[in-house]
Amino acid sequence: MNRRILPSIILGVITVFCVIYYPLCGIFASLLIFIGLYEFFYMVEKKGVRMFKPLGLLVGLLIPITIYFRFSVKEGWQFLFAVLGLFLLFLLELTKKDTHQSVLSISATVFGVIYISWCFSFLIRIRQLPEGAMLTGFLILVTKSSDIGAYLWGKNFGKTLLIKRISPKKSLEGSIGGFFTSLGVGLIFSLFIGSITFWEKFFLIIILAIIAQLGDLFESLIKRDCQVKDSGKLLPGMGGILDVIDSLIFTAPTFYLYLTMMR
Repeated sequence: MNRRILPSIILGVITVFCVIYYPLCGIFASLLIFIGLYEFFYMVEKKGVRMFKPLGLLVGLLIPITIYFRFSVKEGWQFLFAVLGLFLLFLLELTKKDTHQSVLSISATVFGVIYISWCFSFLIRIRQLPEGAMLTGFLILVTKSSDIGAYLWGKNFGKTLLIKRISPKKSLEGSIGGFFTSLGVGLIFSLFIGSITFWEKFFLIIILAIIAQLGDLFESLIKRDCQVKDSGKLLPGMGGILDVIDSLIFTAPTFYLYLTMMR
């Protein structure tokens, strides 16, 4: 617990500045994506799969950069870039000396880019919306308070294992505590957002709190499959960057799509 405090404070302060100041938001999000994607490739390589890291990292970095600079790419061009990227992966596969795990190598590279880079980049899209700073702060607070609440409640009251085969340390009590922590923090902070009605915010908090915990479980599933405890060692007591952003990977696109398509 003590090892987590300093990295948490530093990340929290940096996040506040990045949410308020838009140029920092794009830079910080791109950095998190790059490191998180590198950690994902590193974990998969633990399984003996040869990844196309340089290409994957390049494409993964281009996604948030193009969103940050608001490059307008028409749908036809998006399809063209996707096909060219896939074609290039197959070309690179032809340069290997053997055909061992070719499908797995290509699939894992594409999955990593979509899972981490494309999904997490929705944070930048949310920041670009009207009232974007408040909406981004709301999303981060609701999501991360679920993580913090689940950890604290689980540490003090956890007795019933949630899904032992995926994460032997996560408990049902922690999950419930995380949900209600997220609900309480979200309702308080929602008072500062005027563009969404109370019942919409209440509904969103419930959905985001659930998805945040599922996102954490999804990453735990990947780590369990790759037989690693943490995605990295960059943050003492917390693991890697992917361990920190995992819950935001699915809450960000969910929140954005609701704000832009379902209202």
